[in-house]
Amino acid sequence: MLKNKTAVVTGGTRGIGLAIVKKYLENGASVALSGSRQETVEKALEGLAQYKDRVMGIWPDLCDPEGVAAAFASVKERFGSLDILANNAGVSSRTSLYDYTLEEFSKILDINLKAVFVCSQAAARIMKEQGGGSIINTSSMVGEYGQPSGCGYPATKFAVNGLTRSLARELAKDQIRVNAVAPGVTRTDMVAALPQEMVERISAGIPLGRVGEPEDIANAFLFLASDMASYVTGLTLRVDGAAMV
Repeated sequence: MLKNKTAVVTGGTRGIGLAIVKKYLENGASVALSGSRQETVEKALEGLAQYKDRVMGIWPDLCDPEGVAAAFASVKERFGSLDILANNAGVSSRTSLYDYTLEEFSKILDINLKAVFVCSQAAARIMKEQGGGSIINTSSMVGEYGQPSGCGYPATKFAVNGLTRSLARELAKDQIRVNAVAPGVTRTDMVAALPQEMVERISAGIPLGRVGEPEDIANAFLFLASDMASYVTGLTLRVDGAAMV
């Protein structure tokens, strides 16, 4: 489904991000796996040795426009294009409003929102010259419903939804599609860090009767990146088993 296309996946060293990387590689894409540290990127690449000719690692500061632009340029130089950007890097928090520090809130904003803007801008500049592309952002079910603590996380996901819709309208003239995927409860390290009672409460509202797997989310990223979604833009696709919180 992605033959002859090149993708960058941020937050690609584990969990949903790594599942997206594998799904893209399995479907013929060349992939640049982006992580926060060189050592975690190289460790992830070790598990992708069978794709060594179609995968590379990058680790720019995602809030540094010059660093991101240089990293994305290196991807285009290696593989010849940059057709897909999966903005998946993110961090969560369960801190109460009464204990939230501005430093912690700013960190959430930087990684979950500012980085999406910086990476989308850098990728769009390359995609425009090529005649089009696809940007897919990771949102969350709490971007619609909110959550009872850690307000910074749902706030950034609300913002990602708005950014997605706005960029879709702005970049459509350049044949750049912009969508988002909003996972529900998914079996990742981030979910494993939540209190068990919170996971059970949320899981109880999933009509399909199970939490999601990283591959469930990766499948949505595959569809939105592919030509099968050539007339889909501005969408936040919920992949949550019809969960309610």
